[in-house]
Amino acid sequence: MKPYVIGAAVLASLATAQPAAARNEQAWDDAGSAVRDALVAVSLGLPAVKGDWRGDLQAAESLGAAALVTYGLKETFPERRPDGSDRKSFPSGHTSVSFAAAATLENRYGWQVGLPAQLAALFVGVSRIEARKHHWYDVVAGAAIGETSGFLLTSRHDTGVHVLPWGDTRSVGATALMRF
Repeated sequence: MKPYVIGAAVLASLATAQPAAARNEQAWDDAGSAVRDALVAVSLGLPAVKGDWRGDLQAAESLGAAALVTYGLKETFPERRPDGSDRKSFPSGHTSVSFAAAATLENRYGWQVGLPAQLAALFVGVSRIEARKHHWYDVVAGAAIGETSGFLLTSRHDTGVHVLPWGDTRSVGATALMRF
């Protein structure tokens, strides 16, 4: 019984805790901006490190398209920010670019790279709400723009190796194909 109590206490503390560095609006803003910058750097840097220049180009196209659509909508729909600082709330640019980077990474390199990137992008969205820079619907719209550009403008990275599982009522196996 004791492990269940400890587990419940840990889950409860995680559910109610704020990040130590993000106890006020400015800290949330700074943290979200840093994570956004890191996502952009990884979405452009990972393909470059892998020598995947097509992936680098697709990441740049995805990020550019998300930014273009986002800033076009900001000019079209001048929504006041929750903190009252200006009328460029809708949609969230930080969120759209973060989700574009995450969707590009996921679509190009798979869920193993994409899942952590998507979680980081989600943090960026939450940070924009907590910093009072955006309403929840600004963040949802930004996420939709980013995901759409990332998935529409990015193709799966082809390593040249394909594994095809097969089976029938008597046996199972796999065939590996490699393109030279």
